[in-house]
Amino acid sequence: MAKTKKNMVIVESPAKAKTIGKFLGSSFFVCSSMGHVRDLPEKKLSVDVENNFTPEYKVIPSRKKLVSELLGDSKKADAIYLASDLDREGEAIAWHLSQVLELPEKKVHRVTFNEITKDAILEAFKHPNPINMAKVNAQQARRILDRLVGYQLSPLLWKKITKGLSAGRVQSVAVRLIVEREKEIKEFTPQEYWKITAELKRISENTDKPEDSKAFKAILQKFKNENIEIKNEQQAKGIVDELQKAEYRVASVKKQTKRNNAPPPFTTSLLQQQASTRLQFSAKKTMLIAQQLYEGIDIGTQGTVGLITYMRTDSFHISEQALSSCRIHIADTYGKDYLPEKPNIHASNKQGTQGAHEAIRPTVVEYTPESIKDFLTKDQYKLYELIWKRFVASQMQPALYAVTDVEIISGLYTFKARGRVLLFDGHTLISGHEIDKDEQILPPLEKDQGLELITLSPTQHFTQPPPRFTEASLVKTLEKMGIGRPSTYATIISTIQDRGYVKQEKRAFYATELGMLVTEKLIEHFAKIMDVKFTSHMEGELDKIEDEKIDWLTVLKEFYDPFKMDLEKAMGEMKSVKGTPEESNQVCTLCGQPMVIRWGRHGKFLGCSAFPKCKSTLPLDEKGEPAQPETTEQKCEKCGNTMVVKTGRHGKFLACSGYPECKNTKSLSGEATKVEPTDEKCEKCGSSMVIRFSKKGRFMGCSAYPKCRNIKPLPTGVKCPQEDCGGDLIQRRSKQGGIFFGCSKYPECDYITKELPTIPHVSEEK
Repeated sequence: MAKTKKNMVIVESPAKAKTIGKFLGSSFFVCSSMGHVRDLPEKKLSVDVENNFTPEYKVIPSRKKLVSELLGDSKKADAIYLASDLDREGEAIAWHLSQVLELPEKKVHRVTFNEITKDAILEAFKHPNPINMAKVNAQQARRILDRLVGYQLSPLLWKKITKGLSAGRVQSVAVRLIVEREKEIKEFTPQEYWKITAELKRISENTDKPEDSKAFKAILQKFKNENIEIKNEQQAKGIVDELQKAEYRVASVKKQTKRNNAPPPFTTSLLQQQASTRLQFSAKKTMLIAQQLYEGIDIGTQGTVGLITYMRTDSFHISEQALSSCRIHIADTYGKDYLPEKPNIHASNKQGTQGAHEAIRPTVVEYTPESIKDFLTKDQYKLYELIWKRFVASQMQPALYAVTDVEIISGLYTFKARGRVLLFDGHTLISGHEIDKDEQILPPLEKDQGLELITLSPTQHFTQPPPRFTEASLVKTLEKMGIGRPSTYATIISTIQDRGYVKQEKRAFYATELGMLVTEKLIEHFAKIMDVKFTSHMEGELDKIEDEKIDWLTVLKEFYDPFKMDLEKAMGEMKSVKGTPEESNQVCTLCGQPMVIRWGRHGKFLGCSAFPKCKSTLPLDEKGEPAQPETTEQKCEKCGNTMVVKTGRHGKFLACSGYPECKNTKSLSGEATKVEPTDEKCEKCGSSMVIRFSKKGRFMGCSAYPKCRNIKPLPTGVKCPQEDCGGDLIQRRSKQGGIFFGCSKYPECDYITKELPTIPHVSEEK
């Protein structure tokens, strides 16, 4: 550390450090903590429930070297500025750093900012604050609650159902929503109904205006002024026969101008919903890209710039400076007709803890999507454009529509028609005009106007079950019901799929058989934890802790005492599904013994009854029958048999149909090009790490490839069981081609195993 640099700044990520470092003078040096440096160890509960729920925090093993370096630098600094994110998680990171580095209170300064721009950074450093312990305690309470539930429910599920399962205080309630929707869909009985649509036009008159004789459609709504229900074809045909002979005239015309107000700027949940609907981004992908835009992108001569404000927020608030810049941009670019007399103020549904935060917006409105497109990846551009357009549209005039509602009388029957015409596009110039599927332009109509029938069209319909959840609708429901917080939605959605409780097909969620079983068991024995209202109540309690309205230890005690009683009761009363495996009519192809139906992490499967001597298994299809492998036109180069598609722990692959005589396998065509996002940062350049595929399996590589070629094995999610090691078990391949699992700290730790041990771990934190 240079002698002139007496002020130390610690942020979470190298990318954020790089951006902030540009704005501070030569007396500052900025370094990264790489996220959390201290947490609850994973091998045990790590919470002393008998001693006021004291958490047993330890330095994360992979951060020990980094902590040592930070400690050395902090000793030489006159002042330490902790500049982690402004939410609870960021406040907790700042506090943990102060504890681990044993920082004297007089040297510690907490700075927060909503955007990473020069003005915002310099202003934040002028007004440092002490660490907000109310925020820290709210984060600690959430962390401990999740640990208590995850580490004590998961072993119960292992014992009663199968190994490798997990439960979570919030994730299990999210699964319940999908399971209950699955039941509604399966139990739904479609009901037949019919619609009758009349195509009409004005009775011919002498006119030179073609639009006056334009045909339009009206829907049959009433019979004798009562809503009509047409239940079958015979009834529909009878009505059509009667209406064919009737006269038609306009009973009433109602004209009005309707305003379509500008949408609010994005909160986290709204951004996730719109990115899912419009861009087909997962919530996880949306948050990863938003993080990149927030922390900074190199845009040429301007250098690295934070392009959006902080992306975890519940607020619609916009700063005065940002409002002023946006209004000037609207007037200059689109004209004063599009600028409201006063700024649009959008009221937030949620009051309290995040009221001072801003909505998600571009930091500099002059950085239009097109002007910086060349500096962004394809996905970064798409998300930035979505955020920029939403922000600018939020400050524009309403769209105006001329809406005409017409009632048409035909004997005892009443039809209704609606017309809508855009008068002024307003914010839809940017946000887009949403077209109603029944939208039409009506000809000029007046009361008692005679009409000519062109056609009558009866159409059959059936009532539909409630729609399956998509990521967008699930996020919307979670927010509406108060389950979790927007910052946790992406993690929740990823976790419930990783656990095998739900699956996603064509962007819709389906509950798996395993998810339904686990949910049924948890509802039966842990009704309170699985209750949506109780989960929402607990989120409210966490907010009260942050607002200093309630003590965090009181919340933990009130939660844990009844939970402990339910847990002890369930240990004895919950029925195990292990018992005697269900018999099948299948015979093991390896040893000839009968196959039985067992439960695993991915639901039911066929396993050899001679287990563990014979470990042969077969997947089951949705009907409970042995799943037949998908055949291909490819031939095995070793024996000439047909290659079939099978599914393994790393996805689908090609395998020889001559198995077990021929064990040849290979990857599917195009598999190597697929990547999956992760939350992990590259330790070399700070970019996000992604999961890539090769012939030898999956691995982690830097998303900045080919500029950065950093790669490393993919962690299994299981810690090394060696005492005080703390390394991750990773998949390795021997010189002979065999697969085994070894410690990531090799050669310091030489632990290896062929069978991957599983350790219960659930974390619903960021």
